Amino acid sequence: MSERQEIFESAAGSEVEHPDRAIQCVDCNENFIWTSGEQTFFHDKGLKNEPKRCKPCKQAKNERLAAITAAQTSGVRQRIEVSVQCAQCGQQTTVPFYPSQGRPVYCRSCFLAGKTQGANNSANA
Repeated sequence: MSERQEIFESAAGSEVEHPDRAIQCVDCNENFIWTSGEQTFFHDKGLKNEPKRCKPCKQAKNERLAAITAAQTSGVRQRIEVSVQCAQCGQQTTVPFYPSQGRPVYCRSCFLAGKTQGANNSANA
């Protein structure tokens, strides 16, 4: 068997070994496809964890991290605003922080309503 045929067959074998997979993004909750080629790349580089973010969310995260690093390096404090969807009412709002993965974020109205309700529950206990 020639070297070219071996390369072709090993490439074809890797696609069977790694079929395309749908993964849900941890940031936007949309499904994205982790292609056979990307899986082969991860395997070849010895990467053990599958991706958690779709490409747009990964790029946005990298840009946020770069902006934070640049601000820290320059010593300038910057006010940030991140657009999010309220976990309770679904309304689009902005918050002055980067939300933690997997934790709910609320609009001002829902946050204050929950805070008042929590205070009432403690007073009744």
